[in-house]
Amino acid sequence: MRLQRRLTGTPPDAPGSVAASQPRLPRYGPFGGRLSVSDSARADARQGDLSVASTLTPALPPAATFSELGLPAEVLLMLDELGVTEPFPIQAAALPNALAGRDVLGRGRTGSGKTLAFGLGLLARTAGRRAEPKQPLALVLVPTRELAQQVSEALTPYARALRLRLATVVGGVSIGRQSAALREGVEIVVATPGRLHDLIERKACRLGRVRITVLDEADQMCDMGFMPQVTEILDQVRPEGQRMLFSATLDRDVDQLVRRYLHDPAVHSVDPSAGAVTTMEHHVLVVHGPDRYAVATEIAARDGRVLLFLDTKHGVDQLTRHLRASGVPAASLHSGKSQPQRTRTLAQFKNGQVTALVATNVAARGLHVDDLDLVVNVDPATDPKDYLHRAGRTARAGRSGTVVTLVLSGQRRETSQAMADAGIAPMITKVRSGEADLSRITGARAPSGVSLDGGPAAARPKNHNAPFRGLGTSKDEARGSGGKSRKGGEARKLAEARKAARVRRGG
Repeated sequence: MRLQRRLTGTPPDAPGSVAASQPRLPRYGPFGGRLSVSDSARADARQGDLSVASTLTPALPPAATFSELGLPAEVLLMLDELGVTEPFPIQAAALPNALAGRDVLGRGRTGSGKTLAFGLGLLARTAGRRAEPKQPLALVLVPTRELAQQVSEALTPYARALRLRLATVVGGVSIGRQSAALREGVEIVVATPGRLHDLIERKACRLGRVRITVLDEADQMCDMGFMPQVTEILDQVRPEGQRMLFSATLDRDVDQLVRRYLHDPAVHSVDPSAGAVTTMEHHVLVVHGPDRYAVATEIAARDGRVLLFLDTKHGVDQLTRHLRASGVPAASLHSGKSQPQRTRTLAQFKNGQVTALVATNVAARGLHVDDLDLVVNVDPATDPKDYLHRAGRTARAGRSGTVVTLVLSGQRRETSQAMADAGIAPMITKVRSGEADLSRITGARAPSGVSLDGGPAAARPKNHNAPFRGLGTSKDEARGSGGKSRKGGEARKLAEARKAARVRRGG
């Protein structure tokens, strides 16, 4: 028997799935209009299907409460202390199968509680065991340092309650300290593939006793080129052990992992991959090129936190400098920062010292900030999965939020395609800086103009269509093609004119 279950446009209707009773959601184009059946199918095809082979055993029915799952008393007490009163849909669906030792393939939108969906089962099944030096018993693989930190923080209270030792293994921090922690013995390791590979190469970690392996955000690990390291790691854990793959999007990128390493998995998809979150509003703001920097600055100066996404580290750093010079408490986050810098920046954003976090896609997954109600794509996402994960930083855990994308007229076609593939139907508004519509949608307001770093106030961006590539430079220079500074060119022309005048006067 071979069941082909699609994890794209609609939830599966397998027996025991939380999504079995959910209606098929309508699909919409990005600039209005409901998609036809054929259009929806083409959107699914672009996003990719995941066909789960050899799924023979129906999934266990979902749990209505944590207490009926048979979790250890220490875990139930900690859930109560932390105010976690009832399971989210992905937890209700996945935990019965995870606790039973079943392989699990789960998809739920970001902020839906996936960490506890795999974490509580992993901890409960590891409780009472003791790891030998360098030989952990359970492993959670994640693509980024930020996600590793978040997973570790989420699981640590329950691990301590069960007297389980947990270590976080990521790049950017001392590998010697991580080796020392593994030598002392830890039951659970939360790791990025690259750093774990390095520790294995140094013979500081052996995976032969790992009974439970989780891949969180598995598709992103494939997208980031981690597939060889992930398969190498999975080949070293116990072959008869339990494997669980979780993500907000599961598509063909992880098909190879599913077919090779999961056996008779329980499949749970509690949300459509289009991210149809009723508490999330999507807006496309069509801006005039020379005005885009001013629009982004006014949005960042709003009363409340905002997360702004750009494509490049250079663009992130430049916008951050401009915002701080304009009086906006801003900080940057990207892969060029050291891990202590990234950790400090996230802490400042969460406690309100920083109100505008400017980031690359490194912040698109694994970043949870309570009550973050606005995400801005300063550079539009051209990949539907990137859009969904960026958007998933807001409207988490049932809260409301707004996602805004700034689009130039020349970017509308590409943005339209990406949002159609993501199943998003945004509201479209043409705006200029200082307008009431911009304030109504985003809370934008004029910045104070007082530099936070003691330098001069930021000048208004020059009138050109590439404001994030370098203020005061021509597009040719910004693109590295030998163009010259506008100010420099004007100065040279003025000097030449003065020289010619002196020659005419006989000077």
